[in-house]
Amino acid sequence: MNIARLATRIAAGATATVLASVALGAPAQAHGKVGTKSLAAVLTADKSGFDRNTKDFDVLTAAVLAVLQAKPASPVKVLTDGTVALTAFVPNDGAFRQLAKEVSKSKRLPSEKSAFSTVAGLGINTVEAVLLYHVVPGATIDRKAALKADGAKLTTAAGSTITVDVYKHWWKFKKVALIDADRSDRNPRVVAFDINKGNKQIAHGIDAVLRPVDLP
Repeated sequence: MNIARLATRIAAGATATVLASVALGAPAQAHGKVGTKSLAAVLTADKSGFDRNTKDFDVLTAAVLAVLQAKPASPVKVLTDGTVALTAFVPNDGAFRQLAKEVSKSKRLPSEKSAFSTVAGLGINTVEAVLLYHVVPGATIDRKAALKADGAKLTTAAGSTITVDVYKHWWKFKKVALIDADRSDRNPRVVAFDINKGNKQIAHGIDAVLRPVDLP
């Protein structure tokens, strides 16, 4: 995977960025009082910084803050407004470390700090485009709704789509994967549901970074 090519192709796709709605009917949490705590507030509540916990979201948090610092008016800012309904699929630190390993063609997984440096090295416009590809504005899709959405195409804040793939794990348990634009890598799987449940903005942790372009 060539870093320059990756950055160029992803950033080029960002020119069509829009905040589009997703047609899945009413928000999944429409009944009862729904909170307005933003996902940014949830992410920044963890003050541990870069560590060895592959299941939290330190790299993602740093990426969001970097974009907002460089581009205060970026559409990524929607993550700070808890009154706007959206669903985000958030890659955990293990996912970003794996992406950085592939991008840098390293033989070893980098640390979280190094993974962030590699991702940031793609350029702020590329980081912005990748983040927006993980955000589905317009609906609060909780675990229950996601498990009933097999085949649904979700319009992301980047203007392109991802497809929900609900499948059975072993013989009984349903799992959710997301089909992105890259056909050569495995699809990211949801590994943590309903982060910030009870609020208009909800997130699901995934074990790989969604890729908005098809790369070899």
